[in-house]
Amino acid sequence: MIDISPEIMTLVLVVAVLIGILSGFHIALVLIGVATIIGYFFVGPPIFWLMYSRINNMIMNHNMLAIPLFTFMGVLLAHSMLAENLYGALHLWLGRLRGGLALSTLILGTIIATGLAVVQASVSMLTTISLRSMVERGYSKSLACGVICAGGTLGILIPPSIMLVILGMTASLSVGKLFFGAFVPGFILSGLYLTYVVVRCGLQPQIGPPAPVEERQISFGKKITLLLGWVFPPLVIIMSVLGTIFFGIATVYEAAGVGATATLLVTVACRRFSLKLMKDAMRETLRVTGFVMLITACANAVVGVFMYFGGKDVLSDLILAMPFGRWGAFFAVMLTAFVLGMFIDWMSIILIVVSILVPIAPDLGFDPLWFALMLCVNLQMSFMTPPLAQAIFVCQGSAEPDLGVTSGDIIRGVIPFVVLIIVALALFAVFPGVMLWLPSKMIG
Repeated sequence: MIDISPEIMTLVLVVAVLIGILSGFHIALVLIGVATIIGYFFVGPPIFWLMYSRINNMIMNHNMLAIPLFTFMGVLLAHSMLAENLYGALHLWLGRLRGGLALSTLILGTIIATGLAVVQASVSMLTTISLRSMVERGYSKSLACGVICAGGTLGILIPPSIMLVILGMTASLSVGKLFFGAFVPGFILSGLYLTYVVVRCGLQPQIGPPAPVEERQISFGKKITLLLGWVFPPLVIIMSVLGTIFFGIATVYEAAGVGATATLLVTVACRRFSLKLMKDAMRETLRVTGFVMLITACANAVVGVFMYFGGKDVLSDLILAMPFGRWGAFFAVMLTAFVLGMFIDWMSIILIVVSILVPIAPDLGFDPLWFALMLCVNLQMSFMTPPLAQAIFVCQGSAEPDLGVTSGDIIRGVIPFVVLIIVALALFAVFPGVMLWLPSKMIG
């Protein structure tokens, strides 16, 4: 074994990972490659047992079962036509308002976030359903794309969320408490988005005109029937998952099984089930689960090597030494997560960075649950900040070419929503009880 200081070893590991990621190699190959090469070179064969133990402990965690089940739920919803029908019902109610279609898109994004925990699928679905109708009715392309990207990313925060499952396992926090801690902030963020659309369309009516009168000529009773008919299925799914967790009836992975069953039954009841839908859902579930487990395994290996060399203590000492006390340290962590989000996918940030930073929270005087949730809200921006910006690329890729939507349109559209996320972070920092109140009421 080569004798080397923890500070130098930490720098070597961080630089090696960054170079590997920026070189364009798959993140999983970079992580396992860095862990294997540096670990073997400085420690020798014993490092492989450490890597194996960490990978095995993570993969065998029962909460991992929730990932394929939540993914299955989301894929069924994405292909079941429930979202299209719900969007139509919302349009009947809100179409007469300035920015009504944009408001309908955001509300739809908020509702499907409770069942569709994959951002790419959410953004693609919202683009397919709502972009053409907004553009053809004279909406600003920037506003239309902005609400699609912002609404689509809520699915990674509002439970059930794959991000929260991975975060809970990585940071040794209760996944159930993370679910209910994120629930209220997710809806507050949605409320900020809706408020922005109302205010902006009020000031600039030309960017979000109301729908034509002929599209809104339908009786009040018919509107109520349509809305309740298409809101009820998502509510059943929400209660089957969050209700069973909140009242202590089921663990997270058991609730995921209940939710997957409820989603399947709702799809059958709405006459949207088919063997092709089942086949597509199972294939997509396998693809997403395989990707998540691969990244999780490789990231845990490199974190194990990082901690073995004392990297956690080095990083902890660096953060605790920041000027302006604990809030200076908190700002440094938030800024680091924001910058990393521009270049690295959220899963890698959760697995590599959060697992090291969240245990530092008590030393700074912060509640670890609150600290972890603040990082989750922060990572909402990673989907809308180039150069990575997955939501931007998915929106552009899903938009039909004849609409003439450019990346510039989308980037201009998401900037106000990124600012609103920063406003939300400031709000949750001043009022931490927003995140901590509901978890404290959980039963069991």
